[in-house]
Amino acid sequence: MQQQQQHRRRRRLIPPRAVTNLKPARLTRRGRNRLGQAWFNLIHSKNLIYNTCWEDPRLDRVALDLGPDDTVLMITSAGCNVLDYLLLEPRRIYAVDINFRQNALLELKLAGIQALEFDDFFRMFGHGSLANYRTTYQQKLRAFLSPTARAYWDRRITHFSGEGWQNTFYYHGTTGVVARMMNMYATHIAGVRESIEALCHAQTLDEQRDIYYGSSLHNIFLKPYVRWLLSQDMTLSLLGVPRPQREEVERDYSGGIMKFIEDCLDAVFTRIPFWDNYFWQVYLRGTYTPSCCPEYLKQDNFERLKAGLTDRISIHTCTLTNFLQAHDVPISRVVLLDHMDWLSNVNRAALQQEWQSLIDHAEPGTRFLWRSGGLQVEYVDPIEIVRGGQRHRVGDLLTYYRDLATALHAQDRVHTYGSFYIADLKAA
Repeated sequence: MQQQQQHRRRRRLIPPRAVTNLKPARLTRRGRNRLGQAWFNLIHSKNLIYNTCWEDPRLDRVALDLGPDDTVLMITSAGCNVLDYLLLEPRRIYAVDINFRQNALLELKLAGIQALEFDDFFRMFGHGSLANYRTTYQQKLRAFLSPTARAYWDRRITHFSGEGWQNTFYYHGTTGVVARMMNMYATHIAGVRESIEALCHAQTLDEQRDIYYGSSLHNIFLKPYVRWLLSQDMTLSLLGVPRPQREEVERDYSGGIMKFIEDCLDAVFTRIPFWDNYFWQVYLRGTYTPSCCPEYLKQDNFERLKAGLTDRISIHTCTLTNFLQAHDVPISRVVLLDHMDWLSNVNRAALQQEWQSLIDHAEPGTRFLWRSGGLQVEYVDPIEIVRGGQRHRVGDLLTYYRDLATALHAQDRVHTYGSFYIADLKAA
């Protein structure tokens, strides 16, 4: 009885009216940014993010204008574009990534080029699975890996087991996990698998449009619960999109992130040829095909890489700034992907240090390429660095090729970036 009375007294400590007036706490913008960045950092510090590159090297080949005397500094990502640029035979490519797992993936591809015949190499990295994957790894690939990459793939070579269409390598890594979830939804809930396969086999833009708008495929990503899931910071972080990049999209794009995604899908499926769009096809099907795949997965190119081109690649796990501070090497081409979006709102000092190091090591006329989630990048030009003993704004040191960038950006098969930039360093 005494315990019941004490329990009743405790319950009366909060008046009933006060309970009904309680409201959920709302995070400030700064709080959302911190929470989103903490989640993003957690994801990126624990996982392989990109199992395939999400930048179109067809555009980059034109923009970079690579020659035999060029030395390229680039972010590794999944290594696909490293191998693509290598086919243009530059003098050297320095592949740098702060995530050792991304470098481990490039190492595994290089090991495959060295140790495998083309058919097995295509099964592994084209189909994303290999029947004797464990034996092949142990007997042919493992010895070519660094200790860090070896330790990583010792635990995760099962990603290539290919047990079922939903278990190829391209449904692993955080981007692959999201792709697998969306495919499960499209197949088992929305029931549009036949439309997806038809879209992958379409041979004209008219055919693509008929399939996309004539089936329920156009509407499957417009369901409220799908829109909610895709708009969450957690989902975007799995796709490699940090909150600062999301905010750039929402600042510049009428309708915000979901309208951006909707318009992106419309462009990819109805206005850009889909028959060679290996970026989207691999996530829709879990595998490449011989006619729809990156250049390094084509036999003639594979043989060229195998003949010795891969000796021109150097892999480094660190930031671009740390690499440049530790290596006194001249650079003539720099590919920054979209990573400056990540730094622009959370670490401007690191962004300034990076550009200082880039300018210090760049040859006159060095070409820079970068992408952004926003429709326009406003944070690069105001950065101040020292050159020749004097302070300069980065924007005053660069010559932009805006017309070329705009024309190429319209042809982008990926079509998930808001803008694309090509700029040369002016002579001192």
